[in-house]
Amino acid sequence: MEPFRARRDEFLRKLHRRPVVMGILNVTPDSFFDGGRFLNIEAALSHARRLAADGGDIVDVGGESVRPGAAPVSAAVELVRIEPIVARLASSLDVPISIDTSKAQVAASALKLGAIAVNDVWGLQRDPAMADVVAAAEAALVIMHNRAEKDETIEIIADIRKFFDRSLAIAERAGISRDHIILDPGIGFGKTSRQNRDALHRLAELKDYELPILVGASRKSFLGSLIDGHAEASLSGTIAANLAAAAGGAAMFRVHDVAEHVAALKVFHTIRHGTAW
Repeated sequence: MEPFRARRDEFLRKLHRRPVVMGILNVTPDSFFDGGRFLNIEAALSHARRLAADGGDIVDVGGESVRPGAAPVSAAVELVRIEPIVARLASSLDVPISIDTSKAQVAASALKLGAIAVNDVWGLQRDPAMADVVAAAEAALVIMHNRAEKDETIEIIADIRKFFDRSLAIAERAGISRDHIILDPGIGFGKTSRQNRDALHRLAELKDYELPILVGASRKSFLGSLIDGHAEASLSGTIAANLAAAAGGAAMFRVHDVAEHVAALKVFHTIRHGTAW
């Protein structure tokens, strides 16, 4: 347990010192940007090592696509996809691993294999056993805002706050330490393009939770709509969105392109704070 706590605590301390970059490793056939590229275990391991070598602070492993319209998979399928990857990476990678799942069974297995964090895109509100799993493992936790359907009539920050309040109450009842929690406004999940932009623009309104904020805007399609003639989000658009989020108070960035974000955030941090990280 001590090596686990040491890795978890060092990761959490970074969030209060400088921008933290989370590299994405999707071991799925249907993720929106990199689906099918890393199904082979050696390809997945190689990519994870590249994410770490490029400066990533943590690698987020996901075994189920959560893009709009993706077919859900069972816990058994998800476990087959993630277990060999997490087991190998947790024992060999220089940076920690998080598991991107909303299933308590998958989270429990990944944590047992050496992951230090759970990235739950339903913020403890989909699987009633998830909070207890996270609490028992003393894992770090990303609580992400989500909605089953888009509703253009809602006030998005109010909706995000209501969701976070419910999730934080669940976490408190389960005994999850508040010091272990990261909030994610869920860019690209259950929101219109306008609501995604508003959530990023008004990110500072979530700072009163006094918890680190993660932004996952990488390559999201709504960014492409902001650039004339671009149907898809470009790397430059993603970096611009993440720098805007950093200015709004985000501490952590979930990205596909680690090296480019590390470079951009180093420049931003140095200019903004007057010191290199």
